[in-house]
This record gives sequence, structure tokens and C-alpha cells, in this order.
Amino acid sequence: MSFTRRMATLAAVVVIPLGIAATSFALTDSPESPKVPAKVELESGSPTPTPTPTPSDEVVSRPPVTDDPASDDDDDDRGTGTDTDDDGPGDDG
Repeated sequence: MSFTRRMATLAAVVVIPLGIAATSFALTDSPESPKVPAKVELESGSPTPTPTPTPSDEVVSRPPVTDDPASDDDDDDRGTGTDTDDDGPGDDG
């Protein structure tokens, strides 16, 4: 590879991203600063809000504990050794 090809490659690697960045910068609009009103008036007839209890003040009872198989979600049954089917190589059960 000759010296001029190396210089052309180096120039392309540097100039192309700089050209893209410069074009992007030139095409962007500069946003105007937001206009803030001089005076803000609130509605005078609004009712005062009633305080709501914070989550730490609420007492929630626990759900009942049952061993009913109808409500079992089967997520905790893995690895119990009840898998007797041979599913092929790599069967863990």
C-alpha cells in the first residue's frame, strides 16, 4: 500500500465523521428560551385537598395460606424429583 493511499484513507476516516457532525450542527435549529408568565394566578374557589393516608399508614391483611393444588401455579415444582419421563439426552429429572 503506497503512502498516498494511507493518507487518503486516514483523511477519509477523519474528514467524513467531521463533515457529518458539521452538517448536523449547521442544520439544527436553536430553540428559543421558554416564555415564563410574569404572574401566575391560582383559582381562588378551589377546595382544599383532604389528606390521604400514606402507604405506611395502611394495614393490609395477609392472604390465607392454602395447600390447595387447584391454586398452585406450578412455578415452585421444579427439581422435586417427580419427573419420571425420559425426555432424551440432558434430561435433569
